[in-house]
Amino acid sequence: MRLLGEEYSPIGQRKSMAPARVPGLSPGPAPPEVTRMSIIRSIAELEARYGGPGAVAPASTAKVADHVTPEYRRFIEAAPFLALATVGPEGLDCSPRGDRPGFVRVADPRRLLLPDRRGNNRVDSLRNIVRDPRVGLLFLIPGIGNTMRVNGRAVLETAPALLDSFAVGGQAPRCVLMVTVEEVYFQCARALIRSGLWQAESHVDPATLPTPGQILAAMSQGEVGGEAYDRSWAARARQSLW
Repeated sequence: MRLLGEEYSPIGQRKSMAPARVPGLSPGPAPPEVTRMSIIRSIAELEARYGGPGAVAPASTAKVADHVTPEYRRFIEAAPFLALATVGPEGLDCSPRGDRPGFVRVADPRRLLLPDRRGNNRVDSLRNIVRDPRVGLLFLIPGIGNTMRVNGRAVLETAPALLDSFAVGGQAPRCVLMVTVEEVYFQCARALIRSGLWQAESHVDPATLPTPGQILAAMSQGEVGGEAYDRSWAARARQSLW
């Protein structure tokens, strides 16, 4: 049995676990001591700390719908970006999805259509959906603090007429996610206000972070990536957006 920072042998003797050292990284500050008593392990403990169902504000439940209302439809059709969460036997996955505003089509109040545009071809999300249809979508709209969440179940549609209806520049997606809506609601703006996500002064200079080419080179001992990868990426992206 293991808690953070320590391990217990089968006979109950605790032995220290030194933090793993990663070449090239400086160790951060030591975490505070964590004990069995400080970890929440039950719903009762969780509700005792957060106040339980009685602490939920009326607006937190009144906003929830089991279908896409006219108001929520306007959010979906204005959003150029969403995060898609899926679950499978290997674990969880969260994938960014973005396109022109309205790229998620509201087929009817209980069905959304999301084209699968070109990407890295790992198809992690799609593998998960084939085996477990549960999905979560988080929509973001630039400049808007509120986000919108959709929970439901998805299937992968490949009907030629449907794929062609999503074609851009003659390029149709290889499948379309058809999401049956089970729950829709907006999330308040606190997280985006705290993060300053849409504020220009919060933008990070790309030069202060590793480039994809540098990350690939470090991970592959120089066999993949590097400066050539970074130089050619913009042209590759323009040719393969859809």
